[in-house]
Amino acid sequence: MKSSPVETWFLLESGPGGFAHNMALDEALLEAAPTLGQPVLRFYGWTEAAASFGYFQHIADIERLTLLRPLVRRPTGGGLVPHDADWTYSLAFPPSHSWYALKATASYERVHRWLHAAFRLLQVETEVAPCRRMELPGQCFAGHEKSDLLWRGRKIAGAAQRRTKSGLLIQGSVQPQPPGLTQAAWAQAMREVASETWGLRWEPLLLSSNLAEHTEALASTKYSRDTHNRRR
Repeated sequence: MKSSPVETWFLLESGPGGFAHNMALDEALLEAAPTLGQPVLRFYGWTEAAASFGYFQHIADIERLTLLRPLVRRPTGGGLVPHDADWTYSLAFPPSHSWYALKATASYERVHRWLHAAFRLLQVETEVAPCRRMELPGQCFAGHEKSDLLWRGRKIAGAAQRRTKSGLLIQGSVQPQPPGLTQAAWAQAMREVASETWGLRWEPLLLSSNLAEHTEALASTKYSRDTHNRRR
């Protein structure tokens, strides 16, 4: 009996970055997904406090909801997310991958069940929310949506998504973190769970000069500009 082929995913641990660079790199990974040909899991952080908000949200509404600055419009949907000490990750899938074919509700639930299993590996019990409970409209971490990740009844992980002809991009945040854990331990647990569950092999992603240059172009001409962040 032949064993199933091992699937390879790219891993990118890019560390802390500025608000424009973080959003630009995620969009660049989405656009490069068909060429890369396999999924990318990226872990990153923030060099300064900031807030990201969904692509379709109105800047005037966001400015009323938070005093955090700068504000950056994400390439994905969803609501307002504060960033500072949160654990941030993204996933980029090419159109050829099975995740791309999932309905948005299914991919949302799948990624949070993955996080749930990772926290269980770290001996932290969480729950995938069975229903929606919103407290403040437009704010991702006030209340929770169905399939968000809960810890002690409070949301600690949410995500936003975007599907284009290039692929599927998921951007997620973990906050606040259960005490006693490190981001490195959590990231390792995420990799271990995926390897065990889906039979993955991880390959470090080395950014090509083209991908790095495209990221910097997006950061300087789009995500750092009012023409993008205040477009609606």
